[in-house]
Amino acid sequence: MTPDQYCQDKAAKSGSSFYYSFLFLPAMQKQAIIALYAFCREVDDVVDECSDPSLASNKLEWWRNEINNLFSGKPNHPVTQALQTSTENFNLPQEYFVEIIDGMAMDLEQFTYASFKDLSLYCYRVASVVGLMAAEIFGYEDRQTLKYAHNLGMAFQLTNILRDVAEDAARGRIYIPQDELQKFNVTQKDILNHQSTDNARQLMAFQAQRANDYYQKAFALLPESDRYSQRCGIIMSAIYQATLKEIENDNYRVMDQRISLTPLRKLWIAWRTARQEKKRQRKKK
Repeated sequence: MTPDQYCQDKAAKSGSSFYYSFLFLPAMQKQAIIALYAFCREVDDVVDECSDPSLASNKLEWWRNEINNLFSGKPNHPVTQALQTSTENFNLPQEYFVEIIDGMAMDLEQFTYASFKDLSLYCYRVASVVGLMAAEIFGYEDRQTLKYAHNLGMAFQLTNILRDVAEDAARGRIYIPQDELQKFNVTQKDILNHQSTDNARQLMAFQAQRANDYYQKAFALLPESDRYSQRCGIIMSAIYQATLKEIENDNYRVMDQRISLTPLRKLWIAWRTARQEKKRQRKKK
């Protein structure tokens, strides 16, 4: 199995919404974004699948060293071997890879967040940085597109936090800010025990509104000149926002069940959005 095949397999098996947006990219960009996504999956799996925090920390340290190897031209892992081509073709700074690892490391040390300001650093590291790297791969003319990418990453991560609240609670993690729990009279115990009370649903509605606000902020910042080159993010947004809508339709009962779209629906949304963006681009010419 080649490094690229390894990354492709990693991305395909994840079933992530991101994978469906990659299908419409040219070969070089597709190779780069799949390699980047595979890297994110590797370091995320270290935290989620390793029950020993000390061992997980050591594995993340190994990845820090492996990123050094990548930028020294001597990668060992299939993912970093695939990323070598990406770093040669696109502006993907070493510091960004380290930021992502640092974000994953926060999950080993921090299980709650006092306020949204505190949570924002985590979201920036594990999502906005990925968005900035993706923007580099997709290409842009206007640097304002980087502000769009930052905000879109925040929107994606906030959607993930809402969708996965019960799953994260099972791991002892609560990403919803503590001051907001207090505001809605919801306790940590309520979250950890998956108590789907009226207060909890109002709290989740508040989280959903924040995510929607970030989507609106992101697209208000996206220059029309870069819209088509950044269509991958637009496709991902359509899928993620459909998930948010399903959560709303289910009355924010994320404590009871994890809302997710079927692979067929994700593919349909991806195809429809790609088609819409292509039509929009043609009208501009």
